[in-house]
Amino acid sequence: MSTGSARTVVVKVGTSSITDDRGRIVEAAIAKLCSEVAELRSNGDQVVVVTSGAVAAGLPVLGLHPRPSDPAVLQAVSAVGQSRLMGHYDRALEAAGLVGGQVLLAPLDFWDRAQYLHARETLHLLLGLGVVPVVNENDAIADDEIRFGDNDRLAALVANLLQAELLVLLTDAAGLFTADPRLSEEASLVEEVLEVDQVLSLAGGPGSSRGSGGMASKLAAAKIAAWSGVRVVIAAAERPSVLADAVRGAAGVGTVVRPRSGRLPARKLWIAFALAPAGTVVVDAGAKTALVERGVSLLPAGVRDVRGDFAPDDAVEVAGPDGSVFAKGLVRHSAKALREWAGWHTSEMPADVPQEVVHRDDLVILP
Repeated sequence: MSTGSARTVVVKVGTSSITDDRGRIVEAAIAKLCSEVAELRSNGDQVVVVTSGAVAAGLPVLGLHPRPSDPAVLQAVSAVGQSRLMGHYDRALEAAGLVGGQVLLAPLDFWDRAQYLHARETLHLLLGLGVVPVVNENDAIADDEIRFGDNDRLAALVANLLQAELLVLLTDAAGLFTADPRLSEEASLVEEVLEVDQVLSLAGGPGSSRGSGGMASKLAAAKIAAWSGVRVVIAAAERPSVLADAVRGAAGVGTVVRPRSGRLPARKLWIAFALAPAGTVVVDAGAKTALVERGVSLLPAGVRDVRGDFAPDDAVEVAGPDGSVFAKGLVRHSAKALREWAGWHTSEMPADVPQEVVHRDDLVILP
């Protein structure tokens, strides 16, 4: 959290913004970024950089061209490239009069409460020491089933972790456009977004073969950040003074995604946006009203149908009588058991099992 008048700004830069057409790291691009970070720091702001590029830094060292597609090979490449990527940042930050500190994060750091608090404490300590944390996912040992998937999402979760005022997602585009500007002369920049779901159709596919993101990934991250109460700016990394313009809200800096009025805690963000649903629990109209309007737990009495094959603690979608999904949460019973208990009152439940299907602390109401 910011102290005094200082703002906390999380800046994410993608692989395509710091590499050339052959996928090689461009030192001048990292130097530009670090120079702008130094400018923010000189104004009293605290800055965290979330960077991609470990694979790109490792490929030339191993003589791998084109980029391999095997996930296990890419993990090995990232292990080779991570220290080299950090070397680029160390040199650029030092030239700007700053000190960088590497922080590698994994999903467990946001899911487990003790790990979450430790990660936050570590980042706050680094910022307090005047260090610029340079964050990346711990790709070398990440489990394909449990990982962020892209650094846009990681950056949004870091912004939530630190209760940042601003998340800047730097990319090779000037922001979100009404159409692909490479194909349409009538494409115009979308300067402000109030609800991400309303513009998802404009996102298109991945922007570059060198990265794992694209505009769809940026918008998904912006949605997470907006639910965290964090303002988001999607802008071009090559734009002069892009960070200063994003902080002061300069017109035309990129696409601004407005924050929602309240902040979701990180655990609920993780449930809502990071966990793939293993099934669906369909509830009756009364249960839906109670969940949405009163914020209660879902009980077996309100369950009308169970779809999928899930286990306790899996993520499930919660749908109303018409089949539309309105919530997501962690279920406390298996699909098999819940099919048996659907419609039961709590007094009819076995005494040695949880009475709730989804506890309110594990439930997120979706827009």
